[in-house]
Amino acid sequence: MFTLVALFVLTVAFMELFAYAMHRWVMHGAGWFLHASHHRERTGWFEWNDAYAAIFALPSIALIWAGVHGGWGPKATAIGAGIAAYGAIYFGFHDWIVHRRLPHRIVPRSPYFKRIVQAHRLHHVIASRKGAVSFGFLYAPPISRLLAELEQSKEGRQRLPQGGG
Repeated sequence: MFTLVALFVLTVAFMELFAYAMHRWVMHGAGWFLHASHHRERTGWFEWNDAYAAIFALPSIALIWAGVHGGWGPKATAIGAGIAAYGAIYFGFHDWIVHRRLPHRIVPRSPYFKRIVQAHRLHHVIASRKGAVSFGFLYAPPISRLLAELEQSKEGRQRLPQGGG
């Protein structure tokens, strides 16, 4: 049982590294055609970027199914559940709290929570594919470092204030 819990926790931790890499080099690279919608004001419930959630859910679903029904065993199920848990954390933090896709009254109070939310908002200061900072979701560098990176970057196109065009 300890092995399965450890595998689950390690998978959640690994997913932060995977998400960082995917966000930085795929979503802000060749996958920008989907992710660009996330750097613009959303006009409805969904945006093209939401396709990534479905794409990243597929390995989780496959591993859980194969672990339970396909004979792959509990380790596959634990890994699939870890991927799903990271997806739930991502949805709760990113979509619900930061982007307010569901109503809430949550106010970041802890230094960690404040830094994560502020870092993600700084990520969205840039409307272009290049020049963005802070690509993680559960870890963010110090805000002073992110502000310095934004100031030094000549590649990024800053967003106009909402309603400003």
